[in-house]
Amino acid sequence: MASLTPQVTTPAVPGTAPARPGRPRRPRVWRGVVLLLAAVYFLVPLIASFVFTVKAPDQGFSLDAYGEIFSAEGFAGSLLLSLGLGAATIVIVLLLTLPAVVAVRLGAPRWRPVLEVVCTLPLVVPPITFVAGISTVLRWGPDYLASTPFYQTIIAVQDPGFPIVLVLAYVVLALPFAYRSLDAGLGAIDVRTLSEAARNLGASWPHVLLRVIVPNMRSAMAGASFLTLALVLGEFTIARLLSFQTFPVWIYTISGAHAQVSVAVSVFSLLITWLLLLALSSAGARQRSGS
Repeated sequence: MASLTPQVTTPAVPGTAPARPGRPRRPRVWRGVVLLLAAVYFLVPLIASFVFTVKAPDQGFSLDAYGEIFSAEGFAGSLLLSLGLGAATIVIVLLLTLPAVVAVRLGAPRWRPVLEVVCTLPLVVPPITFVAGISTVLRWGPDYLASTPFYQTIIAVQDPGFPIVLVLAYVVLALPFAYRSLDAGLGAIDVRTLSEAARNLGASWPHVLLRVIVPNMRSAMAGASFLTLALVLGEFTIARLLSFQTFPVWIYTISGAHAQVSVAVSVFSLLITWLLLLALSSAGARQRSGS
């Protein structure tokens, strides 16, 4: 009778993964190089701008430029105008893009390339060409619509207090970014199964969109909203050529007489934008971990 040799097994240590044969891991130095170059590219101009704002010729280090931001003439009005334009643009972009993306994905998948081309077309058109067409229409409108009910409409959309024409222009410019964000968010969920389950339970299509799909796309909608707001707060060409005093135009206007204040406002707005991005990223991470 053959003797049996007992096999000694080593107990696995909890929390450690079994070693897998393969090539030895090499330190990837290029990752650090890329991160270092990116940090230099983004941080050096920001640090130089900050030094320019706090270094007074006769006083040395001073934060007076940042203290003058909130008391500068036109700061509050231009900032509130840009924030209002941004909020209106976000609402219109989401109302246009979200139902279209959902409808194409559920009912007409073959039309998805067409929708993608239409939404990304503003990236091809230069802003200077876009604003030239808008200004031509605005000049043409009062002359040819003077005897029609649309005359007051063409005048109302150019109201300096709240120029609706800028909202319409920003909606077109924000379509590519909003579409990409919403399409990626919609692709991360099984929207067909969710909608069919809700329909089988008796829910209407508006109920499916508002109570089933939208709650699962909060992160994507937040991303689209942030990109749209960042675009509105940073857009200069269209507002300048149409002679509207938005926040970027105001920064440019005061740059000649108050250079330090204008750079301080730019640094301040950039930091606020980064804080919004960090808040958005943390909110999206909490939502994914909770789900």
